[in-house]
Amino acid sequence: MASGTVAGNTAQLTFEELRAALRQVGEERYHHKHPFHLLMHEGKLSRGQLQAWALNRYYYQSIIPIKDAIILSRATDPSFRRVWRKRIVDHDGDEQRNGGILRWIKLAEATGLDRERVMGAREVLPATRFIGNEYLNLVRTRPFVECVASSLTELFSRDLIALRMERMRQHYPWLASALDYFEARLTEAPEDAAFAIQYVFDHATTRAEQDGAIQALRDKCDILWAQLDALYFAYVEPGWPPPGAFRIEDGGKKDEGRRG
Repeated sequence: MASGTVAGNTAQLTFEELRAALRQVGEERYHHKHPFHLLMHEGKLSRGQLQAWALNRYYYQSIIPIKDAIILSRATDPSFRRVWRKRIVDHDGDEQRNGGILRWIKLAEATGLDRERVMGAREVLPATRFIGNEYLNLVRTRPFVECVASSLTELFSRDLIALRMERMRQHYPWLASALDYFEARLTEAPEDAAFAIQYVFDHATTRAEQDGAIQALRDKCDILWAQLDALYFAYVEPGWPPPGAFRIEDGGKKDEGRRG
């Protein structure tokens, strides 16, 4: 899916121009504009719909350290590996602290889901599984600098996370004590993004390589958007979960959680 240099425009972007181009991708394609997130932030999702989101998003969360391990396995620079391995600890945790995966499970449990049910991932949507695996394929097969660039949704995730926390406390107060995952990402994501964008600028040394990095970020945004497309189709309109997927009537209608 990588694109080449735009015809007639071969000048290498400065750091600020590259940052602006990446941020423009976020403005146009990041999933903060998806109807499912808009419903969430307006307090219009039921408890069951939030359960479906938490369960499916867990699958994505669970593959993030696998994705980062693949990137580490391809890295030849020890200084890069020393920085990047922090991401795995952030999600997997270590002897001193819980990681993002356990924090996400806490959020899923607050929606009323059982931990084993979430971790088993047997009821995730087929599209969720396919899309998550596609992200792993991206970092296995694309040029290394594009793999790093695909992480740069972190450039604009902080604003979405801050908004989500505010709106969840407002509309879904029964989740307020389980937002630890988002709280941690408020500091983790900007730190990770600062390293990644500098790496991309330093190692995408031609305009074609810079364009490839920008395209990789578009592709990552498409992955996140498609995840929400699947959730919207299955649990909002028309509300048609496929066989074997989580069904709201099986575990989600008590205390619908809507306001307004």
